[in-house]
Amino acid sequence: MSEPSTSNPGWDPAQQALVSLVVRGMLRTPEQAPAELVERGFALVKGPITMPTPEGTAAAGELLRIAPGCPEEGELNKLFDAFLPINRRLRDVCSAWQTRSDGTPNDHGDAGYDDTVRERLDDVHAAIGPVLRRLGTIDESLKTYRPRLQEALDKFDDGEDSWLASPLKDSYHTVWMQLHQHLILMLGLTRAEDEAREERLVSGNAG
Repeated sequence: MSEPSTSNPGWDPAQQALVSLVVRGMLRTPEQAPAELVERGFALVKGPITMPTPEGTAAAGELLRIAPGCPEEGELNKLFDAFLPINRRLRDVCSAWQTRSDGTPNDHGDAGYDDTVRERLDDVHAAIGPVLRRLGTIDESLKTYRPRLQEALDKFDDGEDSWLASPLKDSYHTVWMQLHQHLILMLGLTRAEDEAREERLVSGNAG
């Protein structure tokens, strides 16, 4: 898997690994996560899976948090408000790919239906493009998401269906979730605040 770019020259290797783990959400290869993270209570190993603890997530948030009140934070907040309604659209696309409107599983036997979902994903990708470009001007680490999403989309368009939402690879949805988590940490938001903000923005757009 390609790594999300969360490096910072001021961080030591353990800090780099912690931020990468928290942005990813989990690692399936334990040796990628230093034992130091587990020893310090920042990571938890369950079988082949290494996950961040709440303490680890909080520590990564302190490292990634953009300076409150700075001009970049104001711009990031504006872009996050643009991101969230598109985030809802992507969730709807992934749901439609897995389940048809009548609630039955999508067996992908209807090429016309699948093509419609693919077109919706193309619309999402076109909508997020300008947001991603502007995010990259705020922080260098945010520049990597655009090519990673494009790579996943290209593979999905080439007929490799798992590149839409498989959690086992850097699929479109997987990379998108990493971007979402990265932005949440940079803005110092809780998941509850994030969800409430998205609902407010989506409801406002619908109204």
